[in-house]
Amino acid sequence: MTSGYTARQVRDAEAPHLAAGEPLMQRAAHGLATEIRRVLDGASAASAGRGRPPAGGVLLLVGSGDNGGDALFAGAELAASGVEVRAIGVGSRMHEAGSEAAHAAGVRFVETAPEAPPGLPALLRETAVIVDGILGTGTTADSPALRGAAREVVHGIRAELAALSRELPEGVTGPLVVAVDIPSGIDPDSGETADDIVLPADLTVTFGGVKAGLLRGHGARLAGEVVLVEIGIEGDLAAVEPAVRT
Repeated sequence: MTSGYTARQVRDAEAPHLAAGEPLMQRAAHGLATEIRRVLDGASAASAGRGRPPAGGVLLLVGSGDNGGDALFAGAELAASGVEVRAIGVGSRMHEAGSEAAHAAGVRFVETAPEAPPGLPALLRETAVIVDGILGTGTTADSPALRGAAREVVHGIRAELAALSRELPEGVTGPLVVAVDIPSGIDPDSGETADDIVLPADLTVTFGGVKAGLLRGHGARLAGEVVLVEIGIEGDLAAVEPAVRT
């Protein structure tokens, strides 16, 4: 049986640990990097088995908040180990420390405007894993929809992935999508979406506790495989009544 918690329950569990200076984001980012590397290894093995070139690198979609910070720190860890990592900023800013770490590790940042970058089709053909680090549990219940550059980039990626799937030989897949904590555009509590501008995930890496929105509503269908990374708040969450059990 899996327990799902609300965004408020998770934030309340995190609060004393953050106040004590525990590196929750760094723990989350390391776990995320580990899972991305697992997906990359699987994609590379599949490519080799078909006699095709290596599957490619990682593309980070980076929002303004801590979700984007998780993606940036994970991208920095991967880049430091030799993985080709690119990042597209889709928010009004980037997590400062995460951005500094990513730049220092050699992550390449793709310039974007209010719309998807013009080189997106070619970029996706060089990508094995897309990391959705746009929105996390900070999504408000009354407005989970993506907006601005994030909306345009996700819309563009959805269209390009659909086109790519029609071009690839049977049995060959395009880039896989890894969501950070929860796929962006999904309400973290109800699992509902405002519209269809959501990037369906093949894998969702969630932190501390499984979010209720990954277990119900559209979230249960769009999250793909869900992997929980422990960050040190699990005991706190175990002491409260979960919002949903499945």
